[in-house]
Amino acid sequence: MTARLSDRSPQVPPEELVDEMVPPTMFDEVSFDSYIPDPDEPSQSAAVASCREFVERARGARAGKRKLFGKKTPGQGVGLYLDGGFGVGKTHLLASIYHEMPGPKAFATFVEVTHVVGALGFTAAVDRLADHSVICIDEFELDDPGDTMLVSRLLTELTARGVSIVATSNTLPGQLGEGRFAAQDFLREIRKLASVFETVRVDGPDYRHRDLPPAPEPHTDAELAELAAKTEGATLDDFDELCKHLSTLHPSKYKALVDGVTLVCVSGVHPAPDQTVALRMVVLADRLYDANIPLMVSGSKLDEIFTEEMLAGGYKKKYLRATSRLLALSRFAETTN
Repeated sequence: MTARLSDRSPQVPPEELVDEMVPPTMFDEVSFDSYIPDPDEPSQSAAVASCREFVERARGARAGKRKLFGKKTPGQGVGLYLDGGFGVGKTHLLASIYHEMPGPKAFATFVEVTHVVGALGFTAAVDRLADHSVICIDEFELDDPGDTMLVSRLLTELTARGVSIVATSNTLPGQLGEGRFAAQDFLREIRKLASVFETVRVDGPDYRHRDLPPAPEPHTDAELAELAAKTEGATLDDFDELCKHLSTLHPSKYKALVDGVTLVCVSGVHPAPDQTVALRMVVLADRLYDANIPLMVSGSKLDEIFTEEMLAGGYKKKYLRATSRLLALSRFAETTN
């Protein structure tokens, strides 16, 4: 019988969450040298140079200054903010910074950082991260004031202890000038830290969409079941049952939920009925993308999960990113089967 994600209930001890703050496996081997700037986008070459400079400054901040009796204390951490559209290589650069920095160090999405603080408690989270050389935060989000204030407070505490911070964020494609406004929003929301951060713009088209066709046509239920049955490590779930199961798990467990899975098949896909379900699908999409797990579906197309009403709301960036990632995974599935 084909396994189901809906039957999995992973347990993740809170103290292990910090140890799991590492780049997705697809970025294990990336470096500044392996980032190939688009010759038509000079901001990309400039961003690489800024990232290399950040590493040197962050190392210096962590080394600290010599005090009396030969002891050293870390200096003020430094900050870098990479602002740009979807799929221009910001995560590649972020992971490259992570690989260049000495340990201990951490890499996580904004959402994962909030999950760690929620699981450990604020004080314990600060204590666990205070000895890190750098915290790399992918997809910094400004759509939840409570979470933004929480993370801003966390970063304030950490930079005071010599921890450097680098963050990325997405701007919507096709909106000229949006990046500049996004950078201003970021600095406003972390105003206590604004002087620490250098903002760098990374322009370019979404590489995940370059020369790629629209969303693949969904399979039939029978085709999906046959594919899942013959693929070792595959799972097969009904969309509604999977959504119900996700509601029983803290999002910090979604990574463990898909651990070891080689292919995710979901039948009966249809537009998300509400924002709560849609936001859980966003987190699941991120975890599947991080693990590079192919996805195949029946029912509606993957670019129809988030409704027009949702795409017109405050979580538009989240939904567009998730759609981009789901389509990339579905195309990967098509080429490997």
